[in-house]
Amino acid sequence: VQLVESGGGLVQAGGSLRLSCAASGSTFTISAMGWYRQAPGKQRELVANITSGSLVTNYADSVKGRFTISRDSAKNMLYLQMKSLEPEDTAVYYCNAVRLRIFGLEIERNDYWGQGTQVTVST
Repeated sequence: VQLVESGGGLVQAGGSLRLSCAASGSTFTISAMGWYRQAPGKQRELVANITSGSLVTNYADSVKGRFTISRDSAKNMLYLQMKSLEPEDTAVYYCNAVRLRIFGLEIERNDYWGQGTQVTVST
């Protein structure tokens, strides 16, 4: 699975951005997808994720009500609509795809990552 993000950039506080992630390869094996971010000097953290079929979404508390994750499985695309951006949202945003395989009673998980896209929110 290969992932390519786009849509990052520089925006003023209160503004909006929409990130996109194009998936290719063995996309039929993907169980869930999500967005993570990493700010300078901080650990990578989950922003939002969404299950296969878009049945379940999950958001970090810091972005609830401001960010919306969506997925177009037919186009193999993942999106993150970001509104009311704050300087604290400044980070490199990474697209993530999870593949789960079941072997008897064991579950094997593989994570795939994009190269990241920079989001900078100015005051």
